[in-house]
Amino acid sequence: MSAGGTAFDRALDLLGRSIVGGELPADHADTIEGLVEHTGASRSVVREVSRVLTSLGMLSAGRRVGLRVLAQEHWDVLDPLVIRWRLDGPEPQALIDELRALRLAIEPAAAAAAATRAGRRDRGATRELEEAAADLRDAADEPEAAAFLRADRALHAAVLDLSANTLFTRLRAVVDEGLQERALRERAELLPDPHDLALHLRVTEAILAGEPGSAASAMREIVERTSSAHP
Repeated sequence: MSAGGTAFDRALDLLGRSIVGGELPADHADTIEGLVEHTGASRSVVREVSRVLTSLGMLSAGRRVGLRVLAQEHWDVLDPLVIRWRLDGPEPQALIDELRALRLAIEPAAAAAAATRAGRRDRGATRELEEAAADLRDAADEPEAAAFLRADRALHAAVLDLSANTLFTRLRAVVDEGLQERALRERAELLPDPHDLALHLRVTEAILAGEPGSAASAMREIVERTSSAHP
């Protein structure tokens, strides 16, 4: 989160990272006044931040016990904020591996579901997928990777939406965080890989043609190529 955000943003980011990083470890007890001192923010800002962290399962609040930091098993690990803090925390690789495993379990199934429903939706429903594929194709010839990576994220989001599975759609933000992480850490300076482009176009074509097996197979290969063997 940018240092140029609001006082609330800065305080939330600081406390979230402090909990994930262990500066405020599990079972650490504190007060609003203590967190005001920790963040330099006002009492009203810290109160609102503590409510957000409580909703994320990172803090508990009680009239007699004050504020207490909760262990990781209580966190809302699917929330994009928690994912971001963990990726910038002391053990990012563990989460990167978890995100890859989640994507491998979800995205091929979502692609197959999207293809299965191909004959039951109007043409306008696939517009975002088709536009993302076109943007990918155009961006493959650009000298910088940023446009390709934006289109990549849009295409994966469109596939999850087209699955019409509300649980898959709920994970859209989680998948997007994983894609952003790879874009920033692994591929930021790399030109688009021609085989990656071909696989994404194959997923799109299979979904539009109503071919669930082909859609799932191509999507599975896309996710598998995010391993260290395929930077």
